[in-house]
Amino acid sequence: MDLPRTPSFRLETKRALVAGASSGIGLAAAVALGEAGAHVVLAARSLDKLNAVVEQMTKQGMSAEALQLDVSDIEKMEVDISSQSSFDILVNSAGLARHTKAVDTDLYDYDAVMNLNLRGAYFLTRTVAKGLLKAGKPGSLMNITSQMGHVGGIERAVYCASKFGVEGFTKAMAIEFGPGAIRINSIAPTFIRTPLGAVTLQDPEKRKWVEDKIKLNRVGEVEDIMGAVTFLASDASALITGTSLLIDGGWTAD
Repeated sequence: MDLPRTPSFRLETKRALVAGASSGIGLAAAVALGEAGAHVVLAARSLDKLNAVVEQMTKQGMSAEALQLDVSDIEKMEVDISSQSSFDILVNSAGLARHTKAVDTDLYDYDAVMNLNLRGAYFLTRTVAKGLLKAGKPGSLMNITSQMGHVGGIERAVYCASKFGVEGFTKAMAIEFGPGAIRINSIAPTFIRTPLGAVTLQDPEKRKWVEDKIKLNRVGEVEDIMGAVTFLASDASALITGTSLLIDGGWTAD
């Protein structure tokens, strides 16, 4: 009797693009993919920060390079990505938060969040998918959203709107690009200890709200995201597309 074998989690021969890779979840995703054997192109606006991460990754035997990229500058982003060889893997972790009560939201903050979190994510995902279609290759594309793409949150009307939007186009693109064997999913974390989440977690009242909602009674660490990134990038998730992997400690369980 031939026993089934677990599909490989290894990513040798794969090219990965990680947007927002200079810190936080994006940095962790880049390291996870590098550890699994992928060649990782780390992208963000700050080239100095990227170069520092790439230097550390290569010292540890990973294959990595830096690409200065502003996801919100759609026309330039499309040119920059289209000039590269196609990417087998995308992790879009570029994101912005401007938390206010809805009655206090101004147009500047609304546009800043939407332009990066939703508009930028949409066109980056589409651009990478178009490259795969042109090359006739399969791929796995991931958008880092949030549990706030599934539930509401205090002072987060704009942020929730952007992340609900990403969840929506992720599903629609999964349907569109599925016949080309291009899988598109989202990863939706709870509060993770990163520079982006620091303001909320430093406020005692808001931190208590967070800890009361997370059933595992702790905030997340970037390491909690790394295994999910490797899984969705690999053949181990070959039949998974159009879904959202919630890494929320049980926040959305009730």
